[in-house]
Amino acid sequence: MLTIAALQAVVTANPFDREPSDAELDAIDTEMPLILAEVALLDAQIMTIDHTPTELDERRIRRARRRVLAARRDLTNRTTTVALPGGAA
Repeated sequence: MLTIAALQAVVTANPFDREPSDAELDAIDTEMPLILAEVALLDAQIMTIDHTPTELDERRIRRARRRVLAARRDLTNRTTTVALPGGAA
């Protein structure tokens, strides 16, 4: 007869099976503009998969890339500003 004691660890809730903490939700909220910009870039790229990109498609992709870069810049500047102790510039 086989015992299921070894399998019980798989069934038991993992410590990582929990809701996100407030700090994790705040981090996601902080990164949300970048996430949305990257999704828009992916959408623009996916639209051109099955055909040769037109001039309008190329503009849409360039615009989406610029939004991603701007969101990364803003996120980097925001985290750098917050990380400096004592308000030193």
